[in-house]
Amino acid sequence: MLQIKNLTILHKKDLRVLLEDFSLTLGEGDRAAVIGEEGNGKSTLLKLLYEPVLVEDYIEWTGEISPGGRPGYLAQELRGEEMRLPAGEFMESEPAFAALTPKRRAALARELGLDMDFFSSGRPMSSFSGGERVKLQLARILASEPDWLLLDEPANDLDLEALSWLEEFLPACGLPMLFVSHDETLIERAANMIVHLELLRRKQKPRAVVARLPYAGYMSARARAFEQQERTARKEREIFDAKLERYRRIRQRVEHEQGSISRQDPAGGRLLKKKMRTVMAQGRRFEKEREKLTALPELEEPVFLSFSGDCSLPNGKLVIELELPRLEAGGRLLAENVFLRVTGPERVGIIGSNGVGKTTLLRLIAEKLLPRRDLRAAYMPQDYSELLDMERTPPEILAPSGDKADRTRARSWLGSLKYTSDEMEHPAGELSGGQKAKLLLAKLALEGANVLILDEPTRNLSPLSNPVVRGLLGSYPGAIISVSHDRKYLAEVCTALYALGGQGLQKL
Repeated sequence: MLQIKNLTILHKKDLRVLLEDFSLTLGEGDRAAVIGEEGNGKSTLLKLLYEPVLVEDYIEWTGEISPGGRPGYLAQELRGEEMRLPAGEFMESEPAFAALTPKRRAALARELGLDMDFFSSGRPMSSFSGGERVKLQLARILASEPDWLLLDEPANDLDLEALSWLEEFLPACGLPMLFVSHDETLIERAANMIVHLELLRRKQKPRAVVARLPYAGYMSARARAFEQQERTARKEREIFDAKLERYRRIRQRVEHEQGSISRQDPAGGRLLKKKMRTVMAQGRRFEKEREKLTALPELEEPVFLSFSGDCSLPNGKLVIELELPRLEAGGRLLAENVFLRVTGPERVGIIGSNGVGKTTLLRLIAEKLLPRRDLRAAYMPQDYSELLDMERTPPEILAPSGDKADRTRARSWLGSLKYTSDEMEHPAGELSGGQKAKLLLAKLALEGANVLILDEPTRNLSPLSNPVVRGLLGSYPGAIISVSHDRKYLAEVCTALYALGGQGLQKL
């Protein structure tokens, strides 16, 4: 059992409190999804619970953490050197896995739906699909027989088949867990409790809510509670304001009478002084009553984003007609006879198994569309460093001219995306994955493109930001060609779906 008591986390560089007096008990059968906007400290919390040394360079913390056993931790992504390791070497570097008998290894492979040969493969970890890498990491974790799990974005890079497997595996594995995910469908299907981390008042006031409810139930109960609190608070203020107005009129009348009383009427003056003392006492009671009014509910406002200029495309405008006899990467054949025709203003979603070539195809599409003069195309790759200079700050990225008006405009945009002034001064490389994603989306929006080429656009966004981004892209008047495994994105944004496989693209 994991127990946390009165945990407070301070971000040392920004002097910003991420968590304050946070308490949590995680016991048998608990599968808690940690949700919250980008930069609110979700990954930091998981790292701290696993190994405080991972975060000691940028946070200070107080409180009690009682692990109550051995945690198993799945990092958001493998380090560069780990990605280069052969799978066999990667697995054997975990002593608990190295000590497993062949029988136990075979059982673990069956449990995870893996080919046992992967455990001794000479292929580098980078050559495996996202789902295969997650399963290999889970095999190492489970070999150590942990008492509870910490999973940071386990759904990242998983195809639809692997996502379905993960949704079944998490409830079935039987271990208490805290997990962070951007995938709302996974949270809805796998979590039975919610830990919601918020930063209110422009990220100056932390609030943490622990709810023993599934995600849909929590969001529904939260909306009802906020609506009820707002109704109660507004009704109380309406009654209070009416009483306050009557009090003000009485006080004004007494003050007027005091100002006009004759010196020849001392008895009347004494009566008015007594009356004024009564009025002042009533005013003090009003101030105490004001303090007891039900507070108006505080919400962490959702992000706001819109596209600049005219992004529309004429109906039927040919965006691309692509014919590829062979789709290859690194000399390896991925698919044959790939054909794709997109016209304005279609919003296309491409799905397929990991490793089938979706990102390779999207990169080829970008290479063809970005130079076109009759279109204004913009590209969002999975690896944000392809387009973002990680040494530059967000305002420098959005306003490369350095012009004062452009920088002011950029800071305004960043504010609408919930960046604080301090975060605007951080190099992009120090931002969370979700903050980088929002920065790149803002860059695309400012360019006024009428064709968007998006590789997993919602991949690092929180489940609270994602509905806003889906709404924005779902009403986008230009064309979108995208790769995604986000089922809500595919259903709400895309007007056409294609599956990429060895025999090309099949329209669904």
